[in-house]
Amino acid sequence: MDLDIRKQKILQAIIANYLETGEPVGSRTISKYTDLNLSSATIRNEMADLEEMGYILQPHTSAGRIPSDQGYRFYVDQMMLEREEEKGERLALLEKVDKMENLLQQVAKVLAANTNYATMVTAPQYQDTKLKFIQLSQVDEKQLLAVIVVDGNVIKNKLIDVIEPLENDELLKLNILLNSFLQGLALREINLELMHTMKIQAGMHAPILEHIFNGISDAIKKARELEVYTSGTTNILKYPELGNIEKASKLLGVLEEKKALIGLIDDSQKYNNQGIQVYIGEEAPVQNMKDCSIVTATYELEEGVKGTIGIIGPKRMDYEKVVSTLKDLTGELDTIFKKKT
Repeated sequence: MDLDIRKQKILQAIIANYLETGEPVGSRTISKYTDLNLSSATIRNEMADLEEMGYILQPHTSAGRIPSDQGYRFYVDQMMLEREEEKGERLALLEKVDKMENLLQQVAKVLAANTNYATMVTAPQYQDTKLKFIQLSQVDEKQLLAVIVVDGNVIKNKLIDVIEPLENDELLKLNILLNSFLQGLALREINLELMHTMKIQAGMHAPILEHIFNGISDAIKKARELEVYTSGTTNILKYPELGNIEKASKLLGVLEEKKALIGLIDDSQKYNNQGIQVYIGEEAPVQNMKDCSIVTATYELEEGVKGTIGIIGPKRMDYEKVVSTLKDLTGELDTIFKKKT
C-alpha cells in the first residue's frame, strides 16, 4: 500500500524529530512539525495506520512512536529521489558554467584589445557554498567512503578507517543523521553545538563524524578556489607612468600570480555600486596596484553565483569608456546566460 501525502509528511516529521531528540514522538509533537493543521486525534489515527503498515514502532505502551527500519528505508529512498530530481538542475547549471568560462576567456582578450589596458575575469563562483549531500558507504571491513557534494557540483571523496565493519542499518542511520542535520548548511553554520549534538546521536560511531566534518571543510574550500583569466598584461608597458621596471614588474607579478587578486575581487563583490566599482591609486585593496586605476564589474550567472570583470590601467584611463564598456558587457552576459533557458 502506497503512502498518501499526509502519511508521508507525518512519517517524515516523526523521523526528523526522533533524529533530533532520540525520544519517541507523540501526536502533539507532530502537530507542531507539519503544515497539515490536523488535530491530535487525526494524527493518532494516521500514526496507527503507519504502525500497522510497519513504518513506525511503539517501544512502550505509553510511549510515542519511533521509526522502524522500513520507515528509515522509505525516508532514504525519498531523499535519494529528490537528489535525482536536483541532479538535472545541477547539470543544467554546470553546462551554463562551462559555456560561461569559455566565453570569459574570450572576454578578457577582447576587452584588452579594445581598451589597450590589462584585464582580468573570474569564473563564476558560489558566494556562500553549501553542502548538498553526503553518501557514506562501506568499502571493505576496515574502511568507509564518504562522498561529499557541495554547491557547484564539487565532489570530495574521503576514506575513513574503522575498527570493525558497520552493519547496513548502522550505515543507513548514519546517512540519515548526516543529511538531516547538515544538508543545505554553509560551513559557518556547522558549529560546535551542532557537531556535539550529532556526535551524541551517532553514539559509538561519533569518531566517524569528525572525519566527515573535515571532509566537508575541504570540499567547500575546494569549491571556493578562485579561477582568474587575465589578458593584455603587456599593455600597461605602453604608459610611461607604469612602464618603469620596478612598477611594471610589481604589477605584472600581481596579474601573473593571480592569487594576489583575491583581495580585489572580494572587495569588489562586497562593495560594488550597481555592479561597478572604481579604485583610484591608493584606494586599490592590493598593495602593488596602487599606482594605477582599476574598474570592476560584478556579473551574476544565477542567484548567489557571481564573478568579477576588471580593467586595469593608468590613473588617466578613459573612465567613461571603461565604465560604459563594463556596463554593456555585464548586461550582455546577463542576457546570454542568466535569462537563457
